[in-house]
Amino acid sequence: MNDSIRSKLPFLFLVCISIGWGFYYQSNSKLNDYGSANFEWLFLLDALIVLPIICFVCAKNKKEGLLKAVVLGCLAVLIGSYIIPEQSKLIWHYLENGRYFALAVILLFELVAILTVYLAIKAAIGKSEDPDLSIEKPIKKYLGESPVASLLTFETRMWTFAFFANRIKPKHFRGEQHFTYHQKDGAKSSLLGFIFLIAFEMPIMHLVLHFIWSPLAANVVTLLTIFSLVFFIAEYRALSRRPISLVCNKLFIRYGLYHPLVIPLENIVKIERNNEFVPRSKFVKRYNYSGNPNIRIELSEPLGSVNSIFIGVDNAEYFISALLDSASRHNNQILSPVKSAGCDVNPLRGLPR
Repeated sequence: MNDSIRSKLPFLFLVCISIGWGFYYQSNSKLNDYGSANFEWLFLLDALIVLPIICFVCAKNKKEGLLKAVVLGCLAVLIGSYIIPEQSKLIWHYLENGRYFALAVILLFELVAILTVYLAIKAAIGKSEDPDLSIEKPIKKYLGESPVASLLTFETRMWTFAFFANRIKPKHFRGEQHFTYHQKDGAKSSLLGFIFLIAFEMPIMHLVLHFIWSPLAANVVTLLTIFSLVFFIAEYRALSRRPISLVCNKLFIRYGLYHPLVIPLENIVKIERNNEFVPRSKFVKRYNYSGNPNIRIELSEPLGSVNSIFIGVDNAEYFISALLDSASRHNNQILSPVKSAGCDVNPLRGLPR
């Protein structure tokens, strides 16, 4: 069975038993003896015995199985408090109070884990290690390769650049050559203007929502706006510090806070200048903040459904010549209109100062 399907089975089972037993308890028919057979232990067996067994069977390790069993068990208790009729509850009231204790314990463990990850990242950054590796290693150590780990890595990278950006330099990242993109078409200045616009608009929006809609809605929207403001500040600080790099025979495309895209040079069949607008497409991946991307990379083997990658960099000529030079050193052939036109391509020409 596919690993992604196995990981979703416990939650799907919870959804099925919640809908099934919810219909059973809320119906008034022969199915439940017209309401006199609404026994709570029916849902209890599935939710707190069968469900944990499925969690352990489908989990990759015992720790993951235990965590899923506790979280889904607490969720099942919450669902049971709504679908089981009040007059049929005997021990469910005790379970409802106990779930808060379980959630508190889980929260405590997660806070300890987050603190451990934070200290590990801070120590690694202090040693001038690659910031991406400093963030990924402790997270993957606890969560492995999973969508949750990817999401947490992105969020941790956001907070890292929001608070520790001054301690991160482009030279700390892996790479023999680095390429910048923050000056292209005033990308960094435009993002700074957007940040000021959000900060100026936020108190006005809060007051308008507070008096026209409700104080609760105003607080919720303001908190979400503050979170988005932190994201844009981190993105702004990452622009000039997180470069695109050539690492051996691979191209690492880091762009703002995005997860790096790694492309082996042997997978690049063509690289050329681009001056046109690039529409969205499932076959295209774009890395660009302002104006039109000025680099087009064509792949010999698609990455998923993507066969063309468009990038906006500060110095397109230097970027193309550096990739061609690196490819030739590793005996890879990349077609380039610059070379085919007979132009003199000097890898050192246009080197950013």
